[in-house]
Amino acid sequence: MPRRSCDGAGFLAAFRSAVASLEASVDEINALNVFPVPDGDTGTNMLATVRAALEEADKVGTGAEAERVAQAVSFGALMGARGNSGVIASQILAGMAHGLAGKRRFNGLDLAHALDAGTRMAYKAVAKPVEGTILTVIREASAAAVAAAERDNNVETVLAATVEAAERSVARTPSLLPVLREAHVVDSGGQGLFRLFQGALAAARGRPVGEREPVAMTVGEPAPHAHPAAPGSEEGAFGYETVYLVRSRPGQSIDVGAIQAHLETIGDSVLVAGDEGLAKVHVHNARPDAVIAYGLSVGTLSRITIENLDNQSHDLREANAVAFAGGVIGGAGHHDSGLSDPIPGGRSTGDADRHEPTDRSGSSVRRGAGALAPVAEHGPRPTPAATAAETAATATAAATAAAADRRPGEIEPGPDPATRLPLGVVAVAPSAGLGAVLTDTAAAFREHGAFRIVQGGQGANPSTGELLEAVQATQADELFILPNNPNVILAARQVATMIDRPVHVVPTRNVAEGVAALIELDPAADGPTNALAMTEASHGVQTMQVTEAVRDATVSGRKVKKGQAMVLDPDDGLLAADADAQRAVLTGLARLDPGYCLMTIYYGETATLDEAETLALRVRETTPGVDVEVVHGGQPHYRYLVSVE
Repeated sequence: MPRRSCDGAGFLAAFRSAVASLEASVDEINALNVFPVPDGDTGTNMLATVRAALEEADKVGTGAEAERVAQAVSFGALMGARGNSGVIASQILAGMAHGLAGKRRFNGLDLAHALDAGTRMAYKAVAKPVEGTILTVIREASAAAVAAAERDNNVETVLAATVEAAERSVARTPSLLPVLREAHVVDSGGQGLFRLFQGALAAARGRPVGEREPVAMTVGEPAPHAHPAAPGSEEGAFGYETVYLVRSRPGQSIDVGAIQAHLETIGDSVLVAGDEGLAKVHVHNARPDAVIAYGLSVGTLSRITIENLDNQSHDLREANAVAFAGGVIGGAGHHDSGLSDPIPGGRSTGDADRHEPTDRSGSSVRRGAGALAPVAEHGPRPTPAATAAETAATATAAATAAAADRRPGEIEPGPDPATRLPLGVVAVAPSAGLGAVLTDTAAAFREHGAFRIVQGGQGANPSTGELLEAVQATQADELFILPNNPNVILAARQVATMIDRPVHVVPTRNVAEGVAALIELDPAADGPTNALAMTEASHGVQTMQVTEAVRDATVSGRKVKKGQAMVLDPDDGLLAADADAQRAVLTGLARLDPGYCLMTIYYGETATLDEAETLALRVRETTPGVDVEVVHGGQPHYRYLVSVE
């Protein structure tokens, strides 16, 4: 007999099976890459996102109601979202959590409503929805779910209809998106969503997909780093860690911001996450009694724990700090009005994992002949989702917890809040070499502002949570994010809506554009002025990237053979393809706008210094008057990143 309804434990089991199903299909999904280049990462990004969601859901436990599990899934996905496909998946899960609000358990109609809510939130998150992408798949699958639920109100029946519709929808994506048809692939994001639904259905039928050993994810991990000493303790001592839940009294509400502000006057590593009804508090200081007394003054306390940090191992302290976010009671999700469209023509197919987002307000940078304008999100903005503000507040507090541990690649911690600098920059770099390039470029700015590097790039996109952690840790009044990758822009824009300081996302598509933006940054100018100037500068430099085709394919209407060097512009347009990489670069240069006098060759991990210098010599011979500089970038996947100006 089909399963009629589902409780929190059933939801958790189904989601676990869904994650396992996706994990088993990661290589399959990564291979659905429009461009024949070795950086297909849609499956990897989606898996990282839902893994983070599952980890958060596990923390609320099997005894939690369906609503709680859905909220935890949404919060985990929000913070763990990687790449554009991960951000869009997190929006679907946020909508589902909103649709399940108030449900201890849910039936088929409830599930169909949640899927429909997920569809609406995903579509609202993009400026110009493109059909033939993950958006089409969730829309058609949710429509089938509603139709099935109206006939038979069983969860299993609805899930079966959802899976069947998703599979059909994925199969049709090439007919809707020419770039998929040309590459002879289906949409990778849609296929990932289908695999998630497939795993959930298997669990509903009593045959959940088994978990596999975790796949190593090539993303930045937090480096062990000691917490700062608690006020009132001797240097090198940590005092006590106090953690508790504070619940509002009947007819009253709690002020999360006020709690945070007060506790910061009596302790450090202060973390307050929650909403007006319930919040979780974490603080280090030498007087836990004062922390508890204050909590009792604002509400009722439960789950109180006090640890003497001086008696704990460093590793245990680190684990506790990272795990803090687990018990947060958050909102259902956050709608980012600056999220992008899945634009056709990208390397990760229609899910936009390689594309620059477009701001729904019209303030984003338009490619090609369109006018340039910066993407500047100033603090939290209103959202359609009823619980978006709660989620953003929860996410901010939880990310602050992680910010206690600096990760590799960060350039100097920012100053204390009391000595905040006027401006700060957070830049993403795919390698240590390019991180050093950005750091050197920012040397003059760092005399006046804060600067921080986040490691990550194609195949290892930083998550929303990691970017938020870096922004929170950068002590500046106004910040700029340089994503330096089209697949990081969505997450960056999501972060811009989750912090209480002005944040400007300059939509740089590679590190060379990021360098140009940094050079243009004027510490004496205001944020909007700088954002506009930096955006114009980043698009004023012409760039191209050189990689190797991993299979035979048709790209931009041209045949490309496996092993050939491919020269791509920032919009993934094919400039040249040749068996000889240096000849391909020269051909690509000939297609750029003439008149440039300076060229920089950043050579990656698959190229040698000698090869790069030889290329530079050939450029000087064929293009007299051009000054050519060779720089070690060490970037993965791309033999050369070339910029001319």
